[in-house]
Amino acid sequence: MEILGSIGSAGHFVLGYLVPFLFVLTLVVFVHELGHFLVGRWCGVDVKTFSIGFGREIFGFNDRHGTRWRFALIPLGGYVKFSGDADASSAPDDEAVSRMTAQERARSFPAQSIGERAAIVAAGPIANFVLAILIFAGSAFIFGKQVLTPRVDEIVAGSAAERAGLRPGDLVIAIDGQRIVSFSDMQRIVSTRPDERLSVTVERGADTVTLPVTPALLEMDSPLGKQRIGVIGVKASPRPEDWTTQHFGLVDSVKQGVSESWFIVAQTYDYVAKLVQGRASTDQLSGPIRIAQVSGAVAQNGGLFGLINLAAILSVSIGLMNLLPVPMLDGGHLLFYLYEAVRGRPLSPRAQEIGFRFGLALVLMLMLFVTWNDLVHVKGLL
Repeated sequence: MEILGSIGSAGHFVLGYLVPFLFVLTLVVFVHELGHFLVGRWCGVDVKTFSIGFGREIFGFNDRHGTRWRFALIPLGGYVKFSGDADASSAPDDEAVSRMTAQERARSFPAQSIGERAAIVAAGPIANFVLAILIFAGSAFIFGKQVLTPRVDEIVAGSAAERAGLRPGDLVIAIDGQRIVSFSDMQRIVSTRPDERLSVTVERGADTVTLPVTPALLEMDSPLGKQRIGVIGVKASPRPEDWTTQHFGLVDSVKQGVSESWFIVAQTYDYVAKLVQGRASTDQLSGPIRIAQVSGAVAQNGGLFGLINLAAILSVSIGLMNLLPVPMLDGGHLLFYLYEAVRGRPLSPRAQEIGFRFGLALVLMLMLFVTWNDLVHVKGLL
């Protein structure tokens, strides 16, 4: 019986967590690397390897252009290796380039113009943003959007809303000048602005009133750990007539996709800014363990559609992370190209080598830190 129980637990882990996690991560990584690959091919660069994962190859094949498509043992990322690259980080291999024929050298990555190299590098993060926009746009086009009128039905006693003078029946129409269409619009702004004074404009009968409201800070548990959000203490109207379904045409669906993606970008930068200012905690930084945990929870509650939406969110996050000006990441390469464009010559091979080593150390430190965060969080749940 114990053996059967162990097998059952292992099966639950694989189907409940590992499979959803691999689905989400593989989709996001594949699209990111496909961006590099397609633009590289378009620029005439030979592609040696397209890898999902790192380490030993599990299986793969060669296409008619000689590119090795492979799935590797460690599924925590991927890479595209172009002709003239020394390794998966796309550090230039000057020695290999020097041994090439003139024809081979012309099709190598280092031989391309600064603009072409920058386009190839930027194509990965851009592909991530495009994926997110398409997923959010597709959701809006197919399912529409459930909209709950931002009407205050109940005020929590002793809350920020009560102190500010909000009343049941108030219809929130703007916060800090930003138009509010749904209750979720209000929640989004309030939840990300704890302890910040907001100007809330409401319709109260025939009058329009603007009230100063400062959301209180609330700590709550979530699959990603402790979440610190702002709350003002209002409850939405439960009346069916306050619920509507908003439908979108093709153009408006794309606008929704851009809006949703930009919201994630804005919230990420806001969090980073607060982190630098000491107003946010690093325990909200998550690594692969908590992403797997969230993937499992989403798969159980939201199914395939929920996982695809999670992939959109993760896609924006990975796109942003790769644009950080850290050598080894795409943003670091773009920084090197900017230097080359301004100075008229690339950084010396020694300087680039030092930069790549520094970038690798920084990325490994970040991975260790977020994994430690994950382990502390998981231990707290046991």
